[in-house]
Amino acid sequence: MRLLGSLGAALIVLEISAVSAAAQEPKPASNGASPATTVAATVNGQVISELAIQRGLKGLPSENQAQARVGILNHLIDQTLLDQYLLQLRVEVTPKDLDARVQELRQEIKKSGKTLEKMLEELTLTEEELRNQLTAELRWEKFTDQHVTEQVLRDYFTKNPEMFDGTMVHARHILIAFPSGDAKAAEQAKQKLLTLKKQVEDQATGETAKLPPDANGEAREKTRVRAIDNAFSELARKESACPSKKQGGELGWFPRTGSMVEPFAKAAFALKPGEMSDVVETQFGCHLLLVTEKRPGKETKFDDVKEVVKDVYCERMGEAYCAQLRAKAQISINSTSK
Repeated sequence: MRLLGSLGAALIVLEISAVSAAAQEPKPASNGASPATTVAATVNGQVISELAIQRGLKGLPSENQAQARVGILNHLIDQTLLDQYLLQLRVEVTPKDLDARVQELRQEIKKSGKTLEKMLEELTLTEEELRNQLTAELRWEKFTDQHVTEQVLRDYFTKNPEMFDGTMVHARHILIAFPSGDAKAAEQAKQKLLTLKKQVEDQATGETAKLPPDANGEAREKTRVRAIDNAFSELARKESACPSKKQGGELGWFPRTGSMVEPFAKAAFALKPGEMSDVVETQFGCHLLLVTEKRPGKETKFDDVKEVVKDVYCERMGEAYCAQLRAKAQISINSTSK
């Protein structure tokens, strides 16, 4: 359920080989086919290889891979759409800027005791693929530098303090997964979660009703919150499709940005401790959230977090562009490559 990160995590998730240099006709996957030649998806005719997804899954426990795969593939599709759009706008990257970025990456890798060449070898990645992805990143940076002013960032900071002041929430969730694009299955998932929510609420009401008539409001609220937490965790163990089901849907503490996908994080931070959300839909499926605790942040000045504000704002801007581009794109996902 964790977010895929930016440049550093991108090297691990490795969308860097996702975009082929030229549009190709998709080749059907077959049993035993090499991930390098198997097509996971096409985006406006441009191929995303199975190998790109497998790089992102490398090292993950097998029980987490199905869910992670959804996020990785969606990330690769979005990156492809965004770069196609910027190419249409003729946003150019100079060879000098690209060489500088490669050198920057080389130095970062050196800090871990490796060389760029060794890491590329371990990841079965060519330098050309790497340079293509770095070019795409530089293209996006150049585009945002042209369109994002300091005043825009200051306004965003003022309107969204919890994104930057260190506020944290502690939550559980129940995930009902369904095939991408299956509207009927999505509706069934929503209805199931609404049924589960009512079960939790009814159980909490029943536990509260057992209290003595003279029990005060504080005692009733503590009983209600405890009953909701117990009922929710029990249902998560039985019904959730997320690996967190083993812990009753437990997700631990997380911040407003940088950890969970945006619809999920936005819904969680709108809740008070002891409150359940409405159904929240993400690329992973439909979720029911329960916030159990909230830890306030501290006063933060814009100048101290300016770069973070820019990163978050640009990420949201990219998501908005991708949502518009997806609506008009021809995207084909090869289910047999899974």
